[in-house]
Amino acid sequence: MDLASAYEDVGDAKRAQEAFERAETVYPASALVAWNYGNFLVRRRDYVEGYRRIQRAVATDKGLLPLAISRTWRSSEDVNVLLNEALPATPDAYLQALDFLTSNNQPDAAVIVWKRLMALGKPLPLPATFPFLDTLIGLDRPEDALRAWREALASAGLSGETGAGQSLIWNGDFSRDLANGGLDWRWSAPLGAAASFDSAPPSVNGRSFRVDFSGGMNIDLEEPAEFVPVQPGRPYHFHAYLRTDEITSDRGVQFHLTDPNHRDAVNVLTDNFTGTRPWTAVDADLTSGPQTHFLAVRLMRTPSRMFDNKLGGTVWIAGVSLTPAGELSREKL
Repeated sequence: MDLASAYEDVGDAKRAQEAFERAETVYPASALVAWNYGNFLVRRRDYVEGYRRIQRAVATDKGLLPLAISRTWRSSEDVNVLLNEALPATPDAYLQALDFLTSNNQPDAAVIVWKRLMALGKPLPLPATFPFLDTLIGLDRPEDALRAWREALASAGLSGETGAGQSLIWNGDFSRDLANGGLDWRWSAPLGAAASFDSAPPSVNGRSFRVDFSGGMNIDLEEPAEFVPVQPGRPYHFHAYLRTDEITSDRGVQFHLTDPNHRDAVNVLTDNFTGTRPWTAVDADLTSGPQTHFLAVRLMRTPSRMFDNKLGGTVWIAGVSLTPAGELSREKL
């Protein structure tokens, strides 16, 4: 291989190939030989034989996957070449290809890889699908996101239906733990706040999500949060239950509904809850913007400007739902 590299450096491609062929004959099982020879052939534009050796190298040495994906994509810019000729048909290879394509702003190619990944029928850890889903959310592709989310849940062995009735909120009753990504709730444990589950109010199914504030910080809270696929220009009704106990400062907690991809298209704030209040129904009507495809639903607390601004106390939320105010249903998305 060193001799082949030297021949290639001086422009003698014929002798370089002969040296690679001798290396391949001597050590046909070597991933390193297959990798270097395959890349040489790709540089010589012998793509069929080059990709075949790259595929063989990656099947033997998974550590070569990232390079195989990036080099094959840059030489071909064809997702079918990447999948059919360069990568082994394994979940690991397809997941790494998915991450590469999403990070390089190639959503259409990523969707094709996702379909091939699902066709394998192999179980996948749910967090491995989150970067792809985040890309679909950021690019306003609700149909693809909803389909991929359901498929990701099924692949992880989880139920794909958690909304009550016509609600578009996933896990709105908090009956299962937060997935912390995808189209489920997200919670990153901000400093000064601790989360747990508790009982729901009477006549409300599931559990409540409880947040205890330490009382030592003027916290800026935007969680728990969930991204919800919707249709543009349609009316919706938001409903939830909220309870507080000894929430300090003038800035308490409230729900905030926005379009995460179009500033000012939707901006709905519910009442600000401070002090101690029993379980209270919180309702809001809204209409999605003309380009709105997702709504972000968040529990929010903005920092207070008052001298006594440290946030202490506890808040509970339960029974969160977002329902179409008309003929629209989740199946019609």
